[in-house]
Amino acid sequence: MCFSRHYVRIAHCHPCLRKYPIMARKEATVVKPKTNSNLKKPQPRPRQQGIMGRLRSPSTRLALGGITMVVAVLLLIAFVSYLFSGDADQSVVGDAMNRPLQETGAKVQNSLGVFGAVVAHFFLFRWFGISSFLIIPLLLFLGVKLLFSRELVPLRQFTYQVIFYLFWISALFGFFVLWHDSTANWSVLSGGFGLFVNQVLYQAIGWGSAIVIGIVLFLYLIYFYRVNSLEHVAERVEKLPVPKAPKIKNPFAGALQRLVPEQEEADETPAVTEPPRHEPAFEVIKPEAVPAEEDREEQERQEDRLREDIRQMTATARRALATGVEAPAVALSVPASAVAAAPVAAPTPEAAVAEPEFTIEEVAADPLDSLIDDSFNAQDRLARLGPYDPKLELSRYQSPPLSLLKEPTGDRARVTEEELKSKKDTIVRTLSDYGITIASIKATPGPTVTLYEIVPAAGVKISRIKNLEDDIALSLAALGIRIIAPMPGKGTIGIEVPNKQRETVFIRSVLGSEKFQKSHAELPVVLGKTISNEIYVTDLARMPHLLIAGSTGQGKSVGMNVILVSLLYRKHPAELKFVLVDPKKVELSLFSKIERHFLAKLPGVEEAIITDTRKVIHTLNSLCIEMDTRYELLKNAGVRNLKEYNQKFIERRLNPEKGHRFLPYIVLVIDELADLMMTAGKEVETPIARLAQLARAIGIHLIVATQRPSVDIITGKIKANFPARLSFKVTQKVDSRTILDANGAEQLVGLGDMLFLQGSDMTRLQCPFVDTPEIDAVCDYIGGQQGYPDAYLLPEFEGDEPSEDRDLETDNLDSMFKDAARMIVTHQQGSTSLIQRKLKLGYNRAGRIMDQLEAVGIVGPFEGSKAREVLVQSDERLEEIFQGLAL
Repeated sequence: MCFSRHYVRIAHCHPCLRKYPIMARKEATVVKPKTNSNLKKPQPRPRQQGIMGRLRSPSTRLALGGITMVVAVLLLIAFVSYLFSGDADQSVVGDAMNRPLQETGAKVQNSLGVFGAVVAHFFLFRWFGISSFLIIPLLLFLGVKLLFSRELVPLRQFTYQVIFYLFWISALFGFFVLWHDSTANWSVLSGGFGLFVNQVLYQAIGWGSAIVIGIVLFLYLIYFYRVNSLEHVAERVEKLPVPKAPKIKNPFAGALQRLVPEQEEADETPAVTEPPRHEPAFEVIKPEAVPAEEDREEQERQEDRLREDIRQMTATARRALATGVEAPAVALSVPASAVAAAPVAAPTPEAAVAEPEFTIEEVAADPLDSLIDDSFNAQDRLARLGPYDPKLELSRYQSPPLSLLKEPTGDRARVTEEELKSKKDTIVRTLSDYGITIASIKATPGPTVTLYEIVPAAGVKISRIKNLEDDIALSLAALGIRIIAPMPGKGTIGIEVPNKQRETVFIRSVLGSEKFQKSHAELPVVLGKTISNEIYVTDLARMPHLLIAGSTGQGKSVGMNVILVSLLYRKHPAELKFVLVDPKKVELSLFSKIERHFLAKLPGVEEAIITDTRKVIHTLNSLCIEMDTRYELLKNAGVRNLKEYNQKFIERRLNPEKGHRFLPYIVLVIDELADLMMTAGKEVETPIARLAQLARAIGIHLIVATQRPSVDIITGKIKANFPARLSFKVTQKVDSRTILDANGAEQLVGLGDMLFLQGSDMTRLQCPFVDTPEIDAVCDYIGGQQGYPDAYLLPEFEGDEPSEDRDLETDNLDSMFKDAARMIVTHQQGSTSLIQRKLKLGYNRAGRIMDQLEAVGIVGPFEGSKAREVLVQSDERLEEIFQGLAL
């Protein structure tokens, strides 16, 4: 017994055995030691009190913390006061260094008196200048740590930064003070240290001292922040804290702890444990009997069922974590008591090998979990990051205010009661002269025209009233009337009569209306006012393309500007882009100021507004490439239109790494289609027809205008895919039928009076008026804000450019080539008919000679009905060309 007790004592006192406590427990399994109450407990050693020990005491820390914070406040008052009174106190403090201040009889102006003036003089003037203010937050943070035992910032790192920037900022300002050569007035910025460093550097390397100061900062940032590469910086930015998802309790944590065997009793080399301070109480571990073979098999079956239950609970918990719903409780197949009653004694090596080991990694590697993670990845990203905001890059962008537009004038023209009654009587009298009786008549005055709705008596044919259109206009002395017989949806016949004094519809009145401001359209467009003075707002995305026609000077360009301005007032630059084609070169030039906000262009093109015909062809084909690319994205995303695609991208259900991105609407605006069709023809018609047919679903919409609505300009391919058409006044009925498929546009009164056809509904509108200064003010307001680095870039298109260096064999040149060339250069007129007349040649031969002249660079390309440009101005240059061709 004595030997056993003595061995137990040795096992817990010897350092080797204390390092391996399980070995001691295995050896000491004979008897339980008795506790001896007479043994004295070891007394703690008296703590040595020294200077460091006193500094660590709570009372000393409180005192030092309070003193530190008071010193920081006093320094702040002294420094700020010195900025205003430093010049006056400088001479006083300098004298005080040589003799007592009382002898000088001067007084300091610093708020802290002599102490504040002297301390601020040394810190700000003689030492570090304005960077001395960095000492104040360092003292404040130190005081907070001493008083409250809390670190507002990592104090050690912050101290290093304050020390570095104390010297570096002083040197930086010293460079600027030395550069301005005003050391007497601005030396408080740099202090004596900054001036001294820059004077030394300037004498050594001149103005290269600024480069040295910058290199010092660069090296400090690299070594202090441990930057290895720019990718390292990106990783640090990605590791910024983000809102975490709510934690969900693990419902099977207890089961895992009961299932995993106690390794500290089974391993021969267990982990090191902390020895107890007092004498521990020991217990005798009795060896457990080895279970029978049936019991072991039953135990393994129970453990297998428990593992399956835990797998299901793991999948449920992961699904709950992704959705943010607390996981429901799942009942275990094996009761906890059975698991707790399982033997936990150290098994034999054979049993340890035969028994399977269950770990958390085995559960995480379950293929079911990978499916769950993929299924709920988007919800997890949405919960952590929130919805994607396409406006974030230009988050400070503000839509232009209505104050940029002109206010409507107070003297609005109104139709008087006398005018309405007079015209009504005239219409009734004219119809009665031709034997047509009217049952009732009603007038609806509008801004431009007044609608008279008549109900003819029984037995009157509508065709008789329609045939009297010119007679009614003659009796009313009107510019032209329009008869709608019958009116859609009504049992009446409408007669539209122009007003004597028309009302101007200002764009500010329609853009500021509640109907436009609260419109839920994707691309809201205000077109004007109807006959009943109602504001007409439509959606360009539902049109989906608009064809505009009208004679010169009837308001076509103003109508296009109204559409563009209304879109600018409602859409963000991230949501909408314009492709502007202006063959006239002056109509859309005002919108060049918003290039970095709303315009799109080809890569490498300087001007976003396209005026050259060849660039127009490239742009149209580039839009076709963009259309095909977007359709591919929509197919991969499993959606049918742009709205669904962008909504899915905002909800972070599309992976940007697979090419998905937020797609803005693109509106193609062509001011004059007739000029393009004359110069390019099929090269323009084909991409326009293709875009009109397919581009609706992917957010590309067309607005095409022309002043020649003839069948050779508005061809069948183009017209069939423009269900929405807008016609201003035209000169002939055939033009009205071309653009609207009906008469009526020739009866309009001009100056913004128009007919809008969408589907089968035709509406007469008065277009709002927007002046050039108003457009200029809106574009200046948008262009003055922060924009994107460049315009929205369209895909590149490699067209078939005409070769400048054509291989031309001199043997194939016409025998009259030299004569024709000299004649063209002499007359400076590149005309085929001139060659025919002067050289008495046929048209075909003259045309071939003209092509040869173009190939060698004597005349320019074909320009329609115009004569070709003569590129050679002198006979000397012509002879050089002949010598190069060996003629």
